[in-house]
Amino acid sequence: MEKLAFSTIDEMVYTEQLPNGLNVILMPKKTLSKTFGIFTTDFGAADLEFIPFNKTESVKIPAGTAHYLEHKLFDKGDHDVYADFGKLGTDANAYTSDSETSYYFTTVGNEIDNVELLLNFVQDPYLTDETVNKEKGIISQEFQMYADIPDQRIYLAVQEALFAKHPVRNEVLGTIESIHNMTKEELLTAYETFYHPTNMTLAVAGNFDTEEMMTAIRKNQGQKQFPDIGPFTRVYPEENNEAFAAEVTLNMNVSVPRLMVGVKEYGGEIPAEELGLRKLLTNMTLDYFYSRSGQFYQELLEEELVDSSFIYTSVIDKTFGFTMIGSNSNHPEQLAITIKKQLHSLSTFELEEQQFERLKKRTIGKTLRRMNSIENNAQGMIWNRNRGLSYFETIPAIQQLTLDDWKSFLLSWIHEERMTVVTIQPE
Repeated sequence: MEKLAFSTIDEMVYTEQLPNGLNVILMPKKTLSKTFGIFTTDFGAADLEFIPFNKTESVKIPAGTAHYLEHKLFDKGDHDVYADFGKLGTDANAYTSDSETSYYFTTVGNEIDNVELLLNFVQDPYLTDETVNKEKGIISQEFQMYADIPDQRIYLAVQEALFAKHPVRNEVLGTIESIHNMTKEELLTAYETFYHPTNMTLAVAGNFDTEEMMTAIRKNQGQKQFPDIGPFTRVYPEENNEAFAAEVTLNMNVSVPRLMVGVKEYGGEIPAEELGLRKLLTNMTLDYFYSRSGQFYQELLEEELVDSSFIYTSVIDKTFGFTMIGSNSNHPEQLAITIKKQLHSLSTFELEEQQFERLKKRTIGKTLRRMNSIENNAQGMIWNRNRGLSYFETIPAIQQLTLDDWKSFLLSWIHEERMTVVTIQPE
């Protein structure tokens, strides 16, 4: 094990890559009563084409494959894994995003038993034609449920409007057609590449003995056989910098119109250092200008352009990035004009050095509060590792930011051709 000490935040982390390629991260916290474990594959809904190890031709899998696999791994034919965790008094669940799929638990006691169960059920797929077909109706119902939720629908509509070809424009669940046509063979094709230990990370944080936990993990993995596999190549379509559509209007059963302004950050792979810097600067910018304690939000309220549903969010990742700002509004056209005008004004915004230092301190404070959560730390360690970054180096990275860094970002951030406006109008 490699021992990493982060003195500025009083954290001790142990890491090890096992002979089969699995990356393990342990964050012991003896002062806590609970333990959180998460097992993540670097495989999400946007990973739809890849060139397997030792192959030259790419393989395409259907939209929604990652999410479908997430569902099926809990089904073992004669029993359900949720029940197994329940016998240990443990809460367990999973999620699929555009870039990863994670399985996790929270427990008080039986830490090693829970970690072994987590490893065993994810690494032992039970896929038959019958079980795969049985899931189609369940996922189709889930798809329809999300399609009827305005917030979910507008979020996806912004992604569809921003990206012309990148799979991030797809619903994580896929489409009704891809769900109904999913086969056992397609799921196995994805599983054999993306669920190999070399593409996975296990993180455990909380109250446990480090040596006992690592010994149990080594033993568990040592008893299993995995095929030798080398690097594989993910394939993404070439994406323009411009937004695919400048404006989209949907009609749904809503009482008040909902509007979202989207900003396309990029649609291709960027270096790790640039990704980390961009994520910091984007989040700092959104927090400074659009938080509810800020001047702009107060102005929007006074002009009755927004209500308490006002949100801003940003996703900065390996091969795509986008930002959304919006709200319910009785005046969506005016709200769109106001938000876009304010975004364009940022290229000439002036901030004094002292004010920027206060912004950095505020960002560090928020980061430290997030780091008080073992769940955030475990997920953050994995997310950053999979992108060539270091989670606990976030605070030093913020400290090193300069006002010129922020000005350069603001100068280049907003361009009209990379923006879209999506509106949901009442039917």
